[in-house]
Order: sequence, then C-alpha cells, then structure tokens
Amino acid sequence: MRKLTYLIATSIDGFIGDESGAAEFFMKYVDEEYLAYGLEELPEMMPTPMRQQFGIDDRPNRRFDAVLMGRGTYEVGLPQGVTSPYGHLKQYVVSRGIEKLPAPEVELVSGDMVAKVRELKRQEGLGVWLCGGADLAGQLVDEIDELVIKTYPCFLGSGMPLARAGFAIRDFALESVKSFSGGNVITTYSRQR
Repeated sequence: MRKLTYLIATSIDGFIGDESGAAEFFMKYVDEEYLAYGLEELPEMMPTPMRQQFGIDDRPNRRFDAVLMGRGTYEVGLPQGVTSPYGHLKQYVVSRGIEKLPAPEVELVSGDMVAKVRELKRQEGLGVWLCGGADLAGQLVDEIDELVIKTYPCFLGSGMPLARAGFAIRDFALESVKSFSGGNVITTYSRQR
C-alpha cells in the first residue's frame, strides 16, 4: 500500500509561507550542500522545468510517483506558463473552485478528496506526495502516513501554518533527522496508528 507523505518546507516556528502562502524567501537558505542532497535524494520534488535546468530530467523518481496539490500550490507557476509543474509524476489538483485545468495531464479532484487519497494509496507504485498547502493538509491530516519536514533556519512570527487542522493529538514516531551546515534540518516522522 502506498503512503501519503506530507513533505513541506517550514520556518522554525512552523510557517510554510507568509499569510498569502508565498514562500520564495526560503530559497535564500538553499546552499550547495542542501541542493545537492535534494537533487540526489528527492529529485521528484523539483518541478519539471528545474529538473531540466539541473540536468536531472532523466533521473528516476525515488520516493513518489504521484503528487497532490491544492489550488494555491498549483497556481504558483501559472503566471510563468507552467501548467504541468511535475510532469515526471502523476499530478492531482484538489479544488472545488476550478472547473477545468489548462493541462490535460493534470487531474482535477473536486469531489471527495479523502476517498481519492484512499484510492491512490491502494494503487501499486511509489508514494503519494502531499505538496501543499495548509488547508489541504488540514483536511487530509488523518490520511497522512509520513511527515517529511524541511525546516529552514528562520523565525517568521506569523504566516501560513504547517496545517489548518482542528485540535487533536495525532502521534508520530521520529524516523530520522538530517542536518546541514547551513542550519537546515530535514526531519522524518511516521504515523503511529
């Protein structure tokens, strides 16, 4: 059975972006060591245009073969003409407000997203990457099997939280911690059910 992994970048105080969700400011914390690790260990996280730029467009996916995005996450690339941001993965966009997507290879999920996630998890293949954002993660929190949290060495004070989920204790077990000389940390947790 495939896992749903919420793999997300965050500040030390748990914000994945400013109030609007913009998070490009995290890029200042991406140094050579951190980038090299990402290109080798998580190549599927790179949008397709960046994979081509870094010469890894033929690198096989290691952990995921599908990506699930909220509308806000998907729409980030549209002004630059990026309609299929993760062409190397099966792409799903969850939205009740969009009627049609500009790329036929990107599937719109407008109905029961929990049912869709459960269907995806039953399929054969690598994992399913929950790419963002906070509302979608909050709605799917009980389906998340793994958290991979990329923490950047900054404190924001406010912004978009890691997830907008109602209060409940959800137990996870620490699996690994990878730290980098620039202060970035990648922490992996598995769901305890």
